[in-house]
Amino acid sequence: MERPEENDMNTRHPELWDEPDHIRKEMARTMDHIYSHGMTTTSGGNMSVIDSLGNIWITPSGTDKGSLRPDEIVCVAPDGTFEGALKPSVEYPLHHAVYNARPDIRAVIHAHPPMLTSFSIVHRIPDTSVIREWQEICGTAGYAGYATPGTGEMGENVAAQFIEGHNVVIMENHAAVAGGKDLAEALARLETLEYCARTLHAAAVIGEIRIPDNDMNDNPELTGGSQLPHSGSGKYPCETESVMTPEEERLSDEICRIAERACSRGLMYGFCGDLSARRSGDSFLITRDGIVRYDIKKRDIIRGGAGTDDIAIAGSPGTGPASWLHGEIYRRFRSVNAVITARPPYLMAFAVTGKEIDVRTIPESWLLLQEMPSLPPDALQPGREDVFASLTGGIPAVMIRNDLVTVTGDSLLQAFDRLEVAEMTAMSLVLSQSLGKVQPIAEEQINALRKSLVK
Repeated sequence: MERPEENDMNTRHPELWDEPDHIRKEMARTMDHIYSHGMTTTSGGNMSVIDSLGNIWITPSGTDKGSLRPDEIVCVAPDGTFEGALKPSVEYPLHHAVYNARPDIRAVIHAHPPMLTSFSIVHRIPDTSVIREWQEICGTAGYAGYATPGTGEMGENVAAQFIEGHNVVIMENHAAVAGGKDLAEALARLETLEYCARTLHAAAVIGEIRIPDNDMNDNPELTGGSQLPHSGSGKYPCETESVMTPEEERLSDEICRIAERACSRGLMYGFCGDLSARRSGDSFLITRDGIVRYDIKKRDIIRGGAGTDDIAIAGSPGTGPASWLHGEIYRRFRSVNAVITARPPYLMAFAVTGKEIDVRTIPESWLLLQEMPSLPPDALQPGREDVFASLTGGIPAVMIRNDLVTVTGDSLLQAFDRLEVAEMTAMSLVLSQSLGKVQPIAEEQINALRKSLVK
């Protein structure tokens, strides 16, 4: 395999690879996220970054992963030497083998997310093809046969899977390892595969898992959030840099807060999920593509929609295809001021089985959602009206099978509340399967709730 410098590929992120302080800080911050989100234990897991000189910066052996400090990161030189009292992780041979096998990989994370670990001990691989976005982020997962941790054999087994083109690998009776061009991409792949695994586990409880038609997956016109047209089509342009207004500052702060909250609640993860808020008229602010959702900052919020004059705030253009869907909703529904698209695991369990979600479980679920239509996988193809027809009449949320959930509100908080309630409702329906038959609220009780709405 060619090295990047030999074929003019630039796979390095300059800020990450060339600044030791930045590397240390980002590694400690990423490990804190992994630990606090239950994807590894105090003594488990490790991660590394390789810089442009071939130094491998790696987490130390025998330290508390729940309180890792930047100054604890160990730098291992290309000749294998290192300085300081702390030793590199015993899994250093694994990281070294992956970097040798794939020069385009610049960051590696090995962790023990509980559902991926479950897959590893039953010798299965999560099927990412159930949701197109997951497949685009992760590709297909590899599978490395068992070897003793910390040995060259284990490194060779994992590296062999990376050589085959896999970017995430299940390690037999161990856990998982993910690689990327930087820590953000490696983390997004690890998180996405874990949430894919959680979805598949929940889906197996309620029905048969359905894989989208190959024709749909292979169609280059069906992009990103599966069937959404690209925002770059011209209808809802991304803008180039300009200064935020005070109102945009306020909305951007709120988007960042809700994004962080959504990640803490397991509603967003990796690169999955988009939030937007109406700015004025048909224009809106929306999260940029390709940013790990727990780390959304104001610089990652850009403008879209009519009246933006092709001009985007805060830096890099690049909203994903979700901009088209959000923009159409704002254009058609003047009462909507916020839109969230997401792929939470329990809702996606219904999405990949085609099962309907009965929101008549508790009063709060019905009052906030009333119903949640389940639309076909091709509902977001150009020219289709399924989503917009379903949202007509006050229905605030819809599900597109094998794709995503779209939730609307008159504010970001209301849209978030509805998403949270929808996911909790889906979770309750899945968990209830082992307890007995679901007993929904009776029609006369629903009628009483309807009357309460008009008071």
